Amino acid sequence: MPKKVDHQARRTLIADALMRVAADQGLEAVSLRHVAAQAGVSAGMVQHYFRTKDEMMAFALAEVRERSQVRVTEALARLGADPSPRLLLRTMIAALLPLDDRTRDDGRVALAFLAYTAVRPAAATGLREDTAQLAGFIAGLLPRPDADAAAAGLLAVMEGLGVYLLGGQFTAEQALAALDAHLDLLFGSPTGI
Repeated sequence: MPKKVDHQARRTLIADALMRVAADQGLEAVSLRHVAAQAGVSAGMVQHYFRTKDEMMAFALAEVRERSQVRVTEALARLGADPSPRLLLRTMIAALLPLDDRTRDDGRVALAFLAYTAVRPAAATGLREDTAQLAGFIAGLLPRPDADAAAAGLLAVMEGLGVYLLGGQFTAEQALAALDAHLDLLFGSPTGI
């Protein structure tokens, strides 16, 4: 009887290996050979599941997005019913920031993908759609006439804080204090928490 193969599990194994290589050595180190070695499989198996490096990268980015979505969903569920818009945004953004070792690896991979898509715009299609949806959601929570611009600014603050956290310029406490200060500007005062 032929062995039953879980193709999704193999793709995930390979994507996890890609993320470890990218987090440890940067995207420039990502190759079929390096990813195969990290996953403990043959380069041929990697090529069977991902014909190109771009396909491999897109799948790994989807994995990072999925992990981020799970973190956000779990954090928001802990808020209970009817949290204030300010608390909702703070909780969501804090869940997306690389504030600890667990989220730092995903943050490094996400940052590397952003750099990758800067020179390969076609690879950024999913990111553009995600960003537009996130900006729209945030704008809907902001009590401002310039909600779209303010949402774009809040996303830029979030990305900047992420870069500073990954580079070690900010501690988690400093990043959260900066986020709170920006939310104070948008909402007027911290009394809405």
